[in-house]
Amino acid sequence: MARPRSTARSRSTTGDYQVFISHATPDKWIAKVLCEKLEGVGATTFRDDRDVDGGDDIPDEIRRQIKRSKELLVLLTPKSVGRPWVLLEIGAAWLWSGKTRITVVLYHVEVDSVPDMLKSKKAIALNDLDEYLSEVAKRVRALGR
Repeated sequence: MARPRSTARSRSTTGDYQVFISHATPDKWIAKVLCEKLEGVGATTFRDDRDVDGGDDIPDEIRRQIKRSKELLVLLTPKSVGRPWVLLEIGAAWLWSGKTRITVVLYHVEVDSVPDMLKSKKAIALNDLDEYLSEVAKRVRALGR
């Protein structure tokens, strides 16, 4: 029996604070936990491995969801640094940088490994996730006003 998903598609398309999770497939478990934590503070999340259905045009759906998102969380790990899809998602969000906040979460990656276009962003260590979640909760509440 399929479980109900808490996804970007199953929620309202207006008024929510959506966070797009950019990650490498080997880091799916960490990405899943990040989604659970973000949803716990009131954000909606989009994760391609969970939210793109069979038959969907993957690049179109990723573009649509990045454009819809208020924030792109880039999970940078030894597996994701330099991955083409992760870099593509960063680039797409960067195009909408006036609208889309880009947040880098580091896990076993040094700041030197951060792609150049993200070096101006304050990166957050995965161990400091609680601080980041508090910041997201404030943004969610501010959007609801």
